[in-house]
Amino acid sequence: MLLNLIQEATGAIDVSSIGHGIAGLGAGIAAIGAGMGIGRIGGNAMEAIARQPEAAGDIRTNMIVAAALIEGVALFAVIVALLAAL
Repeated sequence: MLLNLIQEATGAIDVSSIGHGIAGLGAGIAAIGAGMGIGRIGGNAMEAIARQPEAAGDIRTNMIVAAALIEGVALFAVIVALLAAL
């Protein structure tokens, strides 16, 4: 109660709302980064398949594994960012 009165009297801001905003920003950056990474993997894989069509199966497999790893890291980053807001 006393803390609320001091905050109102001094015009202090609520720092918890800042933390929630930063967590949302971090989650958004993680999602954007993952999208860019998977897009680059797909584009480079298509170029590689166009250059060597006989290696399409190996390239496709490696592309899927790399995309799954990026997606896992992005999910982990989003969870950490949202947990940091608590």
